[in-house]
Amino acid sequence: MSGMQMKRTPFFKVLVANRGEIALRIMRTARRLGYGVVAVYSDADRDARHVREADSAVRIGEALPAQSYLRIDAIIAAAKASGATAVHPGYGFLAENEDFAQACRDAGLIFIGPSPEAIRAMGHKAGAKDIMREAGVPVVSGYQGTDQSDAVMLAEANKIGFPVMIKAVAGGGGRGMRLVADAATFPDALRSARSEAQGAFGDPAVILERAIVDPRHIEIQVFGDRYGNAIHLGERDCSVQRRHQKLIEEAPSPKVTDELRARMGAVAVSAVKSIGYEGAGTLEFLLDPSGEFYFMEMNTRLQVEHPVTEAITGLDLVELQLRIAAGEPLGLRQDDVKFSGHAIEVRLCSEDADHDFMPQSGTMKLWQMPEGIRAEHALQSGSEIPPFYDSMIAKIISHGADRNEARGRLICGLEQTAAFGVTTNQGFLISCLRHPAFAKGEATTAFIGNHRDELLAPRANDKAEAALAALLLYVTNPHAPAWRSGRSLAATFPLTMRIDLGRGVLEVDIVRERDGGYTAILDGSEHRFEIDELDPDAIRFRTDGVMESARFLRDGDRLYVLHRGVTTAVRDLTLAAPASAAAAGGDGKVRAAMNGRVVAVLVQPGDQVAAGQPVMTLEAMKMEHVHTAGVAGTVSAIDVAEGEQVTTGRIVVEIAAAL
Repeated sequence: MSGMQMKRTPFFKVLVANRGEIALRIMRTARRLGYGVVAVYSDADRDARHVREADSAVRIGEALPAQSYLRIDAIIAAAKASGATAVHPGYGFLAENEDFAQACRDAGLIFIGPSPEAIRAMGHKAGAKDIMREAGVPVVSGYQGTDQSDAVMLAEANKIGFPVMIKAVAGGGGRGMRLVADAATFPDALRSARSEAQGAFGDPAVILERAIVDPRHIEIQVFGDRYGNAIHLGERDCSVQRRHQKLIEEAPSPKVTDELRARMGAVAVSAVKSIGYEGAGTLEFLLDPSGEFYFMEMNTRLQVEHPVTEAITGLDLVELQLRIAAGEPLGLRQDDVKFSGHAIEVRLCSEDADHDFMPQSGTMKLWQMPEGIRAEHALQSGSEIPPFYDSMIAKIISHGADRNEARGRLICGLEQTAAFGVTTNQGFLISCLRHPAFAKGEATTAFIGNHRDELLAPRANDKAEAALAALLLYVTNPHAPAWRSGRSLAATFPLTMRIDLGRGVLEVDIVRERDGGYTAILDGSEHRFEIDELDPDAIRFRTDGVMESARFLRDGDRLYVLHRGVTTAVRDLTLAAPASAAAAGGDGKVRAAMNGRVVAVLVQPGDQVAAGQPVMTLEAMKMEHVHTAGVAGTVSAIDVAEGEQVTTGRIVVEIAAAL
C-alpha cells in the first residue's frame, strides 16, 4: 500500500445507536481499542444492561421504536450532548437508513458504516438488484417500481406469477416480508407487510420477487475501505428460518464448495468495489437445488450472525469496522483470509414455539448462560423483556474442528442454558440441531415448514416430565412438611395435584412411600422418584436406576424446571377454581394473546363473523399477529383503537354468539 494517501479521521468516543446485546458487543471491542462508549435508551430500557455498562447514556424517547431508536434527531442530539464524535448503528433500527448516515455526516459525526451514497445504492433492494443486473449477476425476477398502488402491485404480482415474495425495501431481518400463494390473499399480505415495514424501518415501500422453491439462503461477508480495497470473508448458511427470520446460522455452508465460494466471493467483491463501498456488508443469495445462485439483497451493516465468521477467521469484525471508519486501510488481502473449523450460531428468542412462535415478554426470573461457549446477550436474572423490540434475547455460538463437533458443543451449551420466567425457543432449537436433516447438512429454507410436526412433537418422556414437575411442586410447597433425607413414613393416601404445563390440565397423584421415596401416578402410569438432595434451586434424584439432576425456580404457584436440556413451566392449579371457556374465547370475548400494539381492526360493530375469522391484528416485537373470533356471531363491541398498546388478556373485541 505504498504511496497511498492516508485519509485518517480519528475519533475517541463512540455512541452506539442501538440496544441490548449488539450494543454490548460493540462496546466490548470499542473499549478494547481505547474508545469511550455512549449508550442511548428508551423509557423501556432505562435499567437495561447496555445503559448501565456504558460510560454515559442519554434518553432518546418513549418505548416504541418510532419514538426513540428510530428518531434521527434525538440520536444526533445525544451524540452532541455526550461528546461522542462517532456513531455505530449496530443492526436493525437505523443501521441501513441513508438519511441517518447523511445526518451524521451533516452533524460532523463519523458514521461507522458505509457512506449514505452506498447505502442508497445497495441498501434498498430495488437499486441493489439493478446494479447487480447491470454487472451480469443473476437476480430473482420481480417488480421494483416506484408505483406502489394496490392495483399496480397486484397486477405486477400476476405478471411475475404466484407464489411471490413481498419484501420491505428499507430493511431486512424478515420484517415486512410475506410469501403469498395466490391473488386472493395478496391484498391482506401487502397491507400487513407495509405496516410491519413502516413500524420497523419507517418506510412502507416494498418490492415483489418470484419465489424460488426450496433454496438455501447463503450470504457472503464483505469489507471495503476508502482506498478501493475489498475482500470477502467467506459465506454463512442461514437457511433455518421461521417467518423469514433466521434461527440458525453456520459457516461454512455444508453445500458450498471451494469453487462455488470463490465464484460467489468474486461477485460480491466486484460489486462492492464498483460502488466504492466502505465498511462491513453482506450480500445475500438464494442457492437453488441445481447449484445456481441468485442475488437477493445487500445488507449494508454488521449482521446478527457475524460471530460465526469471527469464529472461523479469527477476526474481530467490529474492530475492522472501527479501524476502517477511522481511515485505516483494510490491511488484509484476500489470500490472508484463512478459515479454521466450523461454527454454528442459534438465536435464543422469547417466543412460544408451541403456539405459532408467539412473542413473549415479561420478567426473566432466572437467567444463566452456559460456560465454555460464546454467548452474546444483555440480560440478567430479574431483567424485564419489553414487548416493543425484537424477540431475540441471546445468541449462542459454538466452534469446533468440524461441523459435528460444533453441533454437539452447541447442543450441550443449550442444555445448560437456564431461562426461567419468559418462554423461549430453547427446546425448539435443540430439536432443530438434533434433527437428522440438519445433522446431515441438508436443511433448506423449507426445513422448519417441512419438519414442523416432528420438531414440535411432544417428547417421548412427556409423562415423566409432568410427573417430575408435579413432584417438585409438591416438595417445594412452602406449607409442605420439611423434607429430610432418609425419612421413613408409613405410606400415605395419595394427594392429587392439578397442574398445567401449557397443554391443558393434568391430574397427578403423589404418594409418599414407606422408605421416603415418592410415586407419581399419571394416566395409569407410575413414576418412582428417590430424592438424594433438595436445594432451594436444584434437585438430585434417582428414577429407574439412574441418578439425575434438575434446576428449578419456584415463583408462587408457578414452577420452572430445566431437565435434560428442556425448560418446562408448570402452574399449580390444585387449589384453583376450574377454568372457564373464556380462556379459549368461547365466551365471545377476544383477548390479547400478548402485550402489543393494535395495528389493524378488521371488523366493525354489527358485523357478522364466523368462528376463526380474523378480527384484529396486534404487533409485538416487530411482528404482526392476527387474532380471530372464538365463536360465530355478531360483533357487539370494539374495546380498543388502532395504535393503542394493550396487555396480555385484555378484551379487544366482543362477539354476541349466534343462537
